[in-house]
Amino acid sequence: MTIDTPGSSAESPRPLRVAFIHPDLGIGGAERLVVDAAVGLQNLGHKVVMYTSHHDTAHCFEETRDGTLTVRIGGNTIVPRTILGRCYIICAILRNLHLAVTMWLLNSAAPENEKLDVIIVDQLSVSIPLLRWTGAKIFFYCHFPDKLLTKRESLLKKVYRMPVDLIEELTTGMADAIVVNSKFTADIFKKSFKMLHQVPDVLYPSIQFDKFDRTVDQDLPEVKVLTAINKITFLSINRYERKKDIRLAIHAFARLLQDNSKNDISTVQSLRLVIAGGYDTRVTENVEYHKELVQLAEQKYGLRTWTLSSGQSDKAVPESTQVLFLQSISDVQKLYLLQTARALLYTPTNEHFGIVPVEAMYMRCPVIAVNSGGPTESILHGKTGFLCEPKEEVWASTLQTVLEKSDQELREMGEAGHDRVVGLFSLAAFVSKLNGILLQLQQGSAALESYGMFGALRPLFVFTTVTIALSIILYHYAQ
Repeated sequence: MTIDTPGSSAESPRPLRVAFIHPDLGIGGAERLVVDAAVGLQNLGHKVVMYTSHHDTAHCFEETRDGTLTVRIGGNTIVPRTILGRCYIICAILRNLHLAVTMWLLNSAAPENEKLDVIIVDQLSVSIPLLRWTGAKIFFYCHFPDKLLTKRESLLKKVYRMPVDLIEELTTGMADAIVVNSKFTADIFKKSFKMLHQVPDVLYPSIQFDKFDRTVDQDLPEVKVLTAINKITFLSINRYERKKDIRLAIHAFARLLQDNSKNDISTVQSLRLVIAGGYDTRVTENVEYHKELVQLAEQKYGLRTWTLSSGQSDKAVPESTQVLFLQSISDVQKLYLLQTARALLYTPTNEHFGIVPVEAMYMRCPVIAVNSGGPTESILHGKTGFLCEPKEEVWASTLQTVLEKSDQELREMGEAGHDRVVGLFSLAAFVSKLNGILLQLQQGSAALESYGMFGALRPLFVFTTVTIALSIILYHYAQ
């Protein structure tokens, strides 16, 4: 459905009872978004609870562990994350369904005046049919169609994905309201889900300005380990995932060093690339990709690297380090890095939105990003940063341009980025629009199943779910 969102003046007859359902409350852009949304709605007086299948208090945002938000865990006792390293999406679907059943049972047992009004679902839509049984309105936030996030190298993989893709499209269409994180994602949504007639609204992610306006205590051990050596720093912040193409940053940085080594060795010695981001030892790809990046830097380019794991503040970073890898940085480390970096390097291609460039611009740090996806909507080329084709020679040239800019030019670019974020990506604007959508849902039409769509599609949902269960065996044992 298309949403006409009222402004912040919209009034609710009573606070809403809102639940969020999210697969894993770890550290990432999607998690930051739902946490900010939950806190914002709670501050408006709504009663909010978050449901998840995994919540590691050592690897999560502060609001989910310090009592700010109520977090309930379910769907993590029957189905593992993977089956011998395979079938990740199948396991994610089954865990999500298990979590939805847990939520439904709790809601069914609750007194009438405590039952949910709205359920906010993001990332996985498969649970929407089950969640409709709660009687709550369903709001789906589409970060990006899951069907586009996997490769299909073999015929078997294509067959294996067919029922998964069908389920995603049908269950997405069962939501009462659908929003996406950028105009880029809205266009991809329409091209990917051809059976759906809903036109999703765009709700840009935001950041909490107060979290970035803090003064960093440089005497903290976790910060002190980063301040020991003064270097001109280029910064990359992304999860350790291959689709983030962090290799591009290493290629470009190595080429920058090579170009400058011919004329100015002092400049080469003053430069450092810091690669920071989400790292989870449970995730095989995180572990493997970190090793690949280290090998690329050391073996191909002969660069000196150093890795600091989460919580390691007692290890001094060698002065000779050219590429520093940081795993699962804390909020204060991230703040310090954004305050001191010469530029942020944002390397993913066709990123759905990209919250890190917005954070960097707010911190007056110029951004170099790939000229595709969400960053083309947040970054103004030549004014708040640079949009470049994903080619190492282009990126190396842009790094050189930033390196040669005067302090005054960098300040002007930083101020332009800060002003842009304040005007377009404030948490207040995000929460106001989200609140308007939820209020409209509460006061709007009856549940979707009342006009037959859900009832007609329920048998198909059951059939495709069974097909997926059978495909687990086929896909696993055929490898």
